[in-house]
Amino acid sequence: MTIEIRKHGRVGAEVLGIDLARPIPDEDFALVRSAFAEHGVVFFRDQSITEPQHIAFARRWGAININRFFAAHPDYPEIALVVKEPDQQHNIGGGWHTDHSYDLEPALGSILAARELPPEGGATAFASMYAAYDGLPEPLRARIEGRRAVHSARHIFGSKAVAYEALQDTRSDGRIGNSSAADVLDDPVHPVVITHPLSGKRAIYVNPSFTLHILGLAEEESRDLLQEIYAHCQKPEFQEDFHWRDGSIAFWDNRATWHYAYNDYHGHRREMHRITIEGVALG
Repeated sequence: MTIEIRKHGRVGAEVLGIDLARPIPDEDFALVRSAFAEHGVVFFRDQSITEPQHIAFARRWGAININRFFAAHPDYPEIALVVKEPDQQHNIGGGWHTDHSYDLEPALGSILAARELPPEGGATAFASMYAAYDGLPEPLRARIEGRRAVHSARHIFGSKAVAYEALQDTRSDGRIGNSSAADVLDDPVHPVVITHPLSGKRAIYVNPSFTLHILGLAEEESRDLLQEIYAHCQKPEFQEDFHWRDGSIAFWDNRATWHYAYNDYHGHRREMHRITIEGVALG
């Protein structure tokens, strides 16, 4: 089969002509790697992979991060479960974020495989931080250039986390836990604008879920600047929805995108399997 890379609207690309259940030749893997670096998220359709094949594909990219906070697959600890049952009101990931920015070496990416889908709804929105950076108004670009920001997991996953309803629900039903692991994490500092380690492109690297504040600014000034950045990044021209089907897999780059899981399928079950791949420090 011949691999084809096809743009997916405003964000990402679909990779056609590849079977992830089989070993990928080096030349084909290089094409996928190039598309991943260029577009920030790649999508695969009509795949039929087992859990070990999911793990094998992830390991081709790097070491696997064993998730500290999500419930794990009972047989494969490398796989984090992202599940919403019919009677549960709140989903996981229902707000704009990028995974693992709270780590000293943020994750390279996350590979999410659809295992059980609702009859409709449950799409995932992606926003390109490449495009958001390129679209910055010049005055805002000048204000954030060279700035650094503090990120944290404790206010989301820690024992003293803000007790908003969605978080409490996902904790009480066991989908999220291990708050003691969050309590001992250091809060890393990352550039507000990074040079992407794979593509060399510039990208905005703050997000509404895990960024606390910008260094060197007073609290109110930092909050206002972050809100201005977030409002810019959430403009429709930087976003695209991915609509899941049976056999769909999404692989997003946490250094180049945000994502948001829609919670619009109440009364139906949705089960996704996520593997996260270790990254490198962002200088």
